[in-house]
Amino acid sequence: MTESELNSHAGPGRPATVKQVAARAGVSPATVSRVLAGNYPVATDTRQRVLRVVRELHYVANSHARALRGSGTPQIGFVLGDVLGQPFALAATGAEREAAARGHLCMIGLSGHCADRELAVVRSMRERGAAAVILIGGVVEDQVYRDRMTDVAHGLAAAGSRLVLCGRPLPGPDLPATVVEYDNEGGAYAATSHLLARGHRDILYLGGNPAHTTTAGRTAGYRRALADFGGGQDAERIERVDYNRHRARERVARLLREGPPFTAVFGETDVVASAAMTAVLDAGLRVPQDISVLGYDDGELAQDLRPRLTTVRVPYEEMGRLAVGLALGLRDGEHSADEQHQLLGTSLVLRETVATAAR
Repeated sequence: MTESELNSHAGPGRPATVKQVAARAGVSPATVSRVLAGNYPVATDTRQRVLRVVRELHYVANSHARALRGSGTPQIGFVLGDVLGQPFALAATGAEREAAARGHLCMIGLSGHCADRELAVVRSMRERGAAAVILIGGVVEDQVYRDRMTDVAHGLAAAGSRLVLCGRPLPGPDLPATVVEYDNEGGAYAATSHLLARGHRDILYLGGNPAHTTTAGRTAGYRRALADFGGGQDAERIERVDYNRHRARERVARLLREGPPFTAVFGETDVVASAAMTAVLDAGLRVPQDISVLGYDDGELAQDLRPRLTTVRVPYEEMGRLAVGLALGLRDGEHSADEQHQLLGTSLVLRETVATAAR
């Protein structure tokens, strides 16, 4: 197909087809689909060429999406691993409230913590004309992830949408994406410093996969506080329990049976910390008189436990609100491109599970 034939077949009032995009870009229709879906590695120059043609021809990837776009209530998409964890549910609540305030519906999609499933949900939301698609939760930030998110960001942008990353880092520079992170390392640093200030020198850290961005940040804060105030690397005591409540309880119970080499437990989440509390109490010990316990997240669980859990507060609902506000605000001229990467602070909430270490 020649350039003039392309122009005669695609233009105002005459939607372009994937074949026309492929012909102008000099690639196969399958390559165009892969670029827009963001679910398959594509060479950078090829992706950029395809996306340039997509913009020139105003191509929309799906005829059903063309029918939906511009009619009905506008939508944003929010993708999370599951609906069981309260922290991300709070973020979804914040996103829904901000979306409603701006006249949008919020579609919730579940990935089951599976990368392929996440891509499928994103693709479905893009085809339905979502104004923004929000992904939440830490990741293993390897090259596969960076390539995948790069393709997703460009694919959404080509469809007039916006990728928003919550609680996970931007995978590369100059991507058309909004990022709302929170200070994982700073929160863990404050928490560990508090335990050290109360005289604890043997602090057990219960964490997840060290390659996971959330775990990496929180572990870094724990280690930095030990380096500054508590004996450095020789004082580290890290057990990997992968956010699993049962595994955390069993691990702490086993360590207590072997003889308590720690006076405090820092759980990487409130759920992990609550499991540690259960193990301590089951062993006939007291919290915090015998062993102090500290968590991270500050969900409802932290306030419902007895004694009430000292923990690090993450502003999850604010994060959800901000994610929607930034993305839609960029589109509407309320926010600039320079404002599209935000870091929220965390704060230590003092309650009843930390006491001064016995001398």
